[in-house]
Amino acid sequence: MDADAAAVHKRKRPDESDPGAGELDLSAADAVEVLDLRAAKRLLLAFERRLRDNLEARMKYPDDPARFADSEIALHAETDRLRLLAGAPELFPDLVPIGLASSLASLLTHDNVDLAAAAASLLTDLTDSEDPADLAAVQALADALVDANALDLLVHNLSRFSETDSDEAEAVHNTLAVLENLLDLRPNLADKVCDGTKLLRWLLSRLKAREFDANKQYASEILAILLQNSPANQKRLGQINGVDALLQAVAMYKSRDPKTSDEEEMLENLFDCLCCVLMPLENKERFVKAEGVELMIIIMKQKKLAYSSAIRTLDFAMTKFPPACERFVDVLGLKTAFAAFMGGITKGSRRMRLLGKFVENECEKIDRLMEFYTRYSNRVKEETERLDSLDLEDLEMDDDERYNRKLEVGLYTLQLIALILGHIWHSGNSQMRARVELLLKQNKLTKQDVKDILEEYHDNIGDLDGPEEKERAQARTKEIIAAL
Repeated sequence: MDADAAAVHKRKRPDESDPGAGELDLSAADAVEVLDLRAAKRLLLAFERRLRDNLEARMKYPDDPARFADSEIALHAETDRLRLLAGAPELFPDLVPIGLASSLASLLTHDNVDLAAAAASLLTDLTDSEDPADLAAVQALADALVDANALDLLVHNLSRFSETDSDEAEAVHNTLAVLENLLDLRPNLADKVCDGTKLLRWLLSRLKAREFDANKQYASEILAILLQNSPANQKRLGQINGVDALLQAVAMYKSRDPKTSDEEEMLENLFDCLCCVLMPLENKERFVKAEGVELMIIIMKQKKLAYSSAIRTLDFAMTKFPPACERFVDVLGLKTAFAAFMGGITKGSRRMRLLGKFVENECEKIDRLMEFYTRYSNRVKEETERLDSLDLEDLEMDDDERYNRKLEVGLYTLQLIALILGHIWHSGNSQMRARVELLLKQNKLTKQDVKDILEEYHDNIGDLDGPEEKERAQARTKEIIAAL
């Protein structure tokens, strides 16, 4: 068994192409196969002894590096030997009480940057496990590392390492890998690490660099992980000018595409971060103030790779936030949005300007809308017929499950299209009404078909945003149904 097989890595390291990188002196490589608790304890005790000897030599001869150089070489070798433990994570619960986590956390603070880097590399292996059978054991190590203040130390080292040096750049990558592993093992650490350290500030600073590299990509990934399920972190990022920083990061791609697939992944991460951070209301305000609406429109106009991501970001920014919608209309975003929808703005109120877009060019946008309605209506009809042909009692499928199945094939999209058609009809414009009726007839549909979709939508509006908002949404839908 290879020594490299002792751990499974989630991400490729920057220097993995170097066959000598991180090479260990494991003359008894087969020991990985038979490593038991007794052998593991000997490894750990040998490491702790080397660590103690080195610290004592440093204290005794602080101004004479030659007097402690040999002890540091020995300590580095013992640190490498500890990689054997990555092949036996089931032993971690027995090793934690005798100092595994605390000793490694101590090595992170070592004055010799190379040894601190070695600690990060080792922790990358020890905390990375994709085998469910090992999860509890690796979680035990993760918990002990947190108790030993490892989160603080890891984040501190991100600023301590200089990425102008290739070895230290790799150490930054490994440090981020350890943080990712800990967050994967204990997702609740996302709030803790951001509340107790300067990790968010470091990540934002790292993303400001104009040049792309593996660590910038990794920083974007870690930030996305920290934001995706944490309202607290979303708010924290907004409070440290994070909305503006993310806009600056994506602005680099407003008129150019990423050069590699890795850079493309980073850009997707940045937009994911933007969408997450736009969940709190106060960050939507910051987005509008920082001219985020205008930037997204510029990106859409350029029709580069970020095109669809910009549309998604505007969706998040404008949802339940009228000021963003108003800004979008005021800066003539409708023209760009309808260009996207289809592949002179009329004067008047914002609502009339929006409705006016549907009249242009002989109502071509209503034609396009009906194409989508027909497409999704057929999908939902096919699924409904499929469900009707099944014995739902044998499948133990209730009405809610049946409704969810239809949502999965496009019912929600169909409902939104029906709402738009309803608003068009409700406007009272005779030209648009005539076009809708003609298209329904051509597709062997009636207004009753649209009303049926809206009735089902009305009956299933939830109260996630509170009972008052539910009542308002249902009242608006009823009004549209009545107009039809």
